[in-house]
Amino acid sequence: MLFLLLGSPIAALAEAPSFRNEVQPILTRYGCNMGACHGAAAGQGGFRLSLRGFDDEGDYLSITRSAMGRRINDEDPARSLLLLKAVKTVPHKGDKRFEMDSEAYRTLVEWIAQGSPGPKTTDARLTALEVSPKHLMGKPGMQSQLKVMAQFSDGRREDVTRWAKFNAVNASVATVDDQGLVKVAGAGESTVSAWYLSRLDISTISVPQQEQVSEALFAQLKARNFVDEHVLTKLRALNIPPSQQCTDGEFIRRAFLDTLGVLPTTEETRAFLTDSKADKRDRLIESILKRPEFVDYWSHRWSDLLLVNSDKLSAEGMWAYYHWIRNRVAANTPWDVMVRELLTATGSTLENGAGNFFLLHDEPTRLAETVSVAFLGTAMNCAKCHNHPLEKWTNDEYFAFANLFSRIRTKNGATADERIVFSATEGDLVQPLTGKPQPPRALEVTQPLAMSSPEDRRIAMADWLTSPNNRLFKRTITNRVWANFFGVGLVEAVDDIRITNPASNEALMDAACEHLVKNHFDLKALMRVILQSETYQRSSESLPANKVDVRYYSHFYPRRLKAEVLLDSIAQVTAVPTTFAIDRRNANRGTKDIYPMGFRALQLPDSNIASYFLKSFGRADRISTCECERTNEPSMAQALHIANGDTLNEKLSAVDNRLDHLLKASLPNEKLIEEAYLTALARPPSATEKSKATELLATASPKDRRATLEDIFWGLMSSKEFLFQH
Repeated sequence: MLFLLLGSPIAALAEAPSFRNEVQPILTRYGCNMGACHGAAAGQGGFRLSLRGFDDEGDYLSITRSAMGRRINDEDPARSLLLLKAVKTVPHKGDKRFEMDSEAYRTLVEWIAQGSPGPKTTDARLTALEVSPKHLMGKPGMQSQLKVMAQFSDGRREDVTRWAKFNAVNASVATVDDQGLVKVAGAGESTVSAWYLSRLDISTISVPQQEQVSEALFAQLKARNFVDEHVLTKLRALNIPPSQQCTDGEFIRRAFLDTLGVLPTTEETRAFLTDSKADKRDRLIESILKRPEFVDYWSHRWSDLLLVNSDKLSAEGMWAYYHWIRNRVAANTPWDVMVRELLTATGSTLENGAGNFFLLHDEPTRLAETVSVAFLGTAMNCAKCHNHPLEKWTNDEYFAFANLFSRIRTKNGATADERIVFSATEGDLVQPLTGKPQPPRALEVTQPLAMSSPEDRRIAMADWLTSPNNRLFKRTITNRVWANFFGVGLVEAVDDIRITNPASNEALMDAACEHLVKNHFDLKALMRVILQSETYQRSSESLPANKVDVRYYSHFYPRRLKAEVLLDSIAQVTAVPTTFAIDRRNANRGTKDIYPMGFRALQLPDSNIASYFLKSFGRADRISTCECERTNEPSMAQALHIANGDTLNEKLSAVDNRLDHLLKASLPNEKLIEEAYLTALARPPSATEKSKATELLATASPKDRRATLEDIFWGLMSSKEFLFQH
């Protein structure tokens, strides 16, 4: 019987298939250990496997020894449930997985017939996975077969295409079947991932638009720096024409809002628009990078990332934490230095505000997950229970990384609000699967730290994390800065940097990272090159041939202003500051209920602010380190707030606001309208806009003159041109 199944009388003499390297890939390839089948937390039908086979020893016991789940028959391999269910000889809710004449069937029969040997410590381990071709240039209707090669620790290279699991990211561009055959569907770019034994690799498919773009169009475009060079190369390859340069009014407004979070004043706008020198945009960029509002804006951005929040910190601790961040921004501290100081902070949380980071994350796994998302752009939480399904991180690597934080301790200080952060000399995190600690080791590092060493493990971790050679670290901060200025990251979502989610322009990402490292992680240097680029200075008006582009920067992508920036802009236009009150429902203690008059939203250190406006427009609550906390999704509450909400109406009707000052200046109607447009939109009105608005003022009775001006300002501030960055 065995000979008939294997097709050869000498097959039984061959070396038994490896459970780790041959049986597990079959179970994964055919979905047996997926989450919807036996890889679910409770398994299916009394039979449970680890998700995607991350636990070789546990799966082996489940298949061969479990009283309820045993699936093999040593005496008659062909009657093993592992086979009978897979070919549906007996009822199987998972349906038929493969045929009796398949290689998978023959491999499993041979493994059972030779005694079902389990995983061995001497088994060769997968060291690398490579998909080819790495990049496909195609057109709709084209097909291409992928090949997956595995490299093992014993030097063996093997074609494992038949056992790999494939997945296409964007089905509108390309699809892939179970055998790795790619079928091109439409224009754009996509990736196909191949997964085998907890390793991943990808192939990229590029499909240019069918309409050719004149080479003369690209030839006349001059690249200002490496940003433009790589963007134009990508656009040329995909036949996407770039839009023209934005106007001076658009640029000054755009640069101010993205870098400072404030609108330019009428005087600043007028001076910029009348400046005829060729280098005026460069001079503007240099000036805004030195302004105090820069510190406000970026302190707020990093406070979002680092979760400055009095809901979990005392008021004194929250202020100490915020001032630590603010002082680093004001000093233009290099990003690697700032992160290293944060991750190795010790001592009083009031004297060294960075120590509050460890009060917010007081457990090793939480620390590991926060650090990986904030500074590596990688969500590790999936690997806490099983090997990561979309990345290369394993359960072992997760607990090895988390064990780097297992010796951080805190104790009471001299006052009730003070805590002391220090590193203990012993203590380890136990991995639930093995019941013992994993040797502490940073990700992608082969040599773990000594378990018995009394040294602060964070120092070695921080040295690795902030190294110029750490690809994830430099990509993550580069991507965060890039997304601030373009609204869309080179990798999107911004904090989802993984193998299966590559950058929309990998060459550009690499060049930007190289620029950052060359400038010693000076974030202003990266901001400068972005602001100076023709890519950033393109118009937001799309062309018929680039209107569907949302990833390659052929035009500037309009986006609604962030909640804090929008509120501050309304206050700035009306010249009526906002009063901010502490949200007493969440703040555990505080010295004042109301912040001093004059605080802008971007100057607030805390997220516990009682503001319906900020809540409605999607501010970050600073509960978890995730860009998803902040949302720009439109809502009915936002529309109603702009149409008839208290914030806008009360500021427009306030006594002695900007409108009163303009009316008291006795300006001609044309000048009033010009001031309104310059203040709100950073541009003068068009002839038609000026004519219509002037007529409204001219025909209004003296008692209705202010109300008419209110209506004009309301019309400007409720327009898309005001509400959106463009």
